[in-house]
Amino acid sequence: MRIGLMIEGQEGVSWEQWLALALATEEAGLDGLFRSDHYRSIHRGDPAGSLDCWATLAALAARTQRIRLGSLVSPTTFRPASVLAKSVVTVDQISGGRVELGIGAGWFEPDHTAYGFPFGTVGERMTEFERQLEEINRQWTSAGDVWPKPVQQPRPPIIVGGAAKPRSVRAAIRWADEYNTVVPTVGQARERCQIVREAALAAGREPLRFSMMTTCVVGRDKGEVRDRLRAWDEASKLDHRPELAGTVEQVAQKLREYEAVGVERAMLQHLAHEDTSMVAVLGELAAALAA
Repeated sequence: MRIGLMIEGQEGVSWEQWLALALATEEAGLDGLFRSDHYRSIHRGDPAGSLDCWATLAALAARTQRIRLGSLVSPTTFRPASVLAKSVVTVDQISGGRVELGIGAGWFEPDHTAYGFPFGTVGERMTEFERQLEEINRQWTSAGDVWPKPVQQPRPPIIVGGAAKPRSVRAAIRWADEYNTVVPTVGQARERCQIVREAALAAGREPLRFSMMTTCVVGRDKGEVRDRLRAWDEASKLDHRPELAGTVEQVAQKLREYEAVGVERAMLQHLAHEDTSMVAVLGELAAALAA
């Protein structure tokens, strides 16, 4: 199982913190650094907010050498398809072919209210999501009047997120390379992975990579875990604990259960982003899983 770091950029992450997190991700040997694409805070509240997702990733692309960089996920309500496609190609060029596009229909209405983005109904947002998927693919591959093309051929990987409902699965099977689901139990991961695999088989294509984004707190011993859980409680403002919490050995064992039901990559959400030292521990976790 591949392990990536997932950061909620809308929770007041500064440029200095982004750079520290990216460099720590490289040093730890993790697969990549992924970030949300929201503009308003969800957990911490004002005045926390977000630097733009793709401007941040472009800057990090110039300061890193190896890690994958991507959104998880960019809502199609924020940008016209051409702007999103061009932003991703720009990061792909800067990084030398290390970018991935996570894309979704958008769901957090306060983003749209504060910044004047049309929100619409779920059906309208899904229709635009499907349209943008098709158009972005066209611009990256067959469009003869759109240049430059991506470094990665035939195009950068596309990740579609969801809970394995029919419409998101259909879109993923047609246009994407990976299906990502959020904070599943092991049972939910098994069920959703099976749905996506069966849909790919029915469509006559290779199975998509199946991944998850989930909450995580990990430490080298019980004391570190306790301290980090306290920080997580303060950062998240939630009344429940993260899905994965414990020592390296404990979290590795839980991730092996997910791997056994088909999860091939885990993006581990780090809500207390000020604690860059946990990134090194995640590197130890990734090494334990690979052993």
